[in-house]
Amino acid sequence: MGFYAVLPYLATHLGSGLGMAGWLVGLVLGLRTFSQQGLFVVGGALTDRYGPRPVVLAGCALRITGFGWLAVAASTATVIAAVLLIGFAAALFSPAVESEAAREAVRNERDTGAPRAHVLALFSAAGQAGAFIGPLLGSLLLLLGGGFRAACLAGAVVFVGVLAGHARLMPHADPVRKRKRKRKRKRKRKRKRKRKREREPERGEDRTQAPDTVTRTVQRGRSSWRAVFTNRPFLLLCLAYSGYLVSYNQLYLSLPVEVERATGSGAALGWLFALSSLLVVVAQVPLTRFSAHRVAPRTALVTGLAVVAAGFAAVPLTPAGPGGLLPGAALVVLLTLGQMLLVPAARGLVPDLVEDRQLGLATGALSSVSGVAVLAGSAATGALLDVPAPVRWAALAAVPLAGAALAFTLPAGRSGKVRGTRAVAG
Repeated sequence: MGFYAVLPYLATHLGSGLGMAGWLVGLVLGLRTFSQQGLFVVGGALTDRYGPRPVVLAGCALRITGFGWLAVAASTATVIAAVLLIGFAAALFSPAVESEAAREAVRNERDTGAPRAHVLALFSAAGQAGAFIGPLLGSLLLLLGGGFRAACLAGAVVFVGVLAGHARLMPHADPVRKRKRKRKRKRKRKRKRKRKREREPERGEDRTQAPDTVTRTVQRGRSSWRAVFTNRPFLLLCLAYSGYLVSYNQLYLSLPVEVERATGSGAALGWLFALSSLLVVVAQVPLTRFSAHRVAPRTALVTGLAVVAAGFAAVPLTPAGPGGLLPGAALVVLLTLGQMLLVPAARGLVPDLVEDRQLGLATGALSSVSGVAVLAGSAATGALLDVPAPVRWAALAAVPLAGAALAFTLPAGRSGKVRGTRAVAG
């Protein structure tokens, strides 16, 4: 809600309100995306180092500051700084929250037998509910005459509530951090006993041990990064997930062109976005409950990508129908259904592919690698806008199909099951 109360109206504010040139508006929006998706890996690494709670709280505080700053920013430099702060705030709290949600989903599955995908589906449905309500809140504030500043302040107020909720409800320390501290205390006691045995001056020992401690910490950090980015199954998951994100980005690139071609204006675009959000809000949890008990995560991931591909293939095959919007609606419905299948499955696979102490880094890396792919893929798919429509939609359908082929090589993962029963093979 806080995000979508502000960001849909940012481009109009920069262009009409502040008089920025079109290329500069695009640059500002691109910088926001980069500072968020591209830096998810930083937030993930900090989550593994310090635990999710402080990273989430810091990110929420930065988001509040960023929205407040954007409300009063009037120059290009201050707007860019505020937008970068808003993006980096999400790069902190999003991977921390997502990794903690995945960890709790696995823990709940182990303790109760309830599939982890249920928790992750609720997470996605809640996010889409916010994506539906946020723009309505922003539109209401604009209609009431509050302007873009009021929308920014409303977003900041929402994040004050988010900050307070996490401060109250989020665990102070997770088991991984507790084990790390326990191991650290053991190592410290061993060093003290060694110093006593060697009967060397305590102050001199401190000077020699501190660099060793720093070196070990750096080496552990490097080994975590190396373990994640040399993990072949995890990298294949990143590439398969990238195919989905490149496809999803077509809602902002190819879909507006199709709506403009079919109706002569982009006025109906908002209704199609509302349709997508409502589908997720209504169908995400029951669809995930159905699939989690019957198929393995890999199967759900492959099927979801195939459904997304079908959405692109359906555009040139669907009759125009009322208002010429049926092809675009078919794309939105199929892409959203595919998303509902594959996103919880992809997030549920991450804990199976990496060690628990690397979960935050891996969660961030999943988004960062995919974000880089979207930057490259957007330029390539943007060039397709000038080619004949059947060729364009066929090429776009090939992207998620390639992701499905990669996903098929992954481990099956754990499907939903009652405790004590065997997982369904993918």
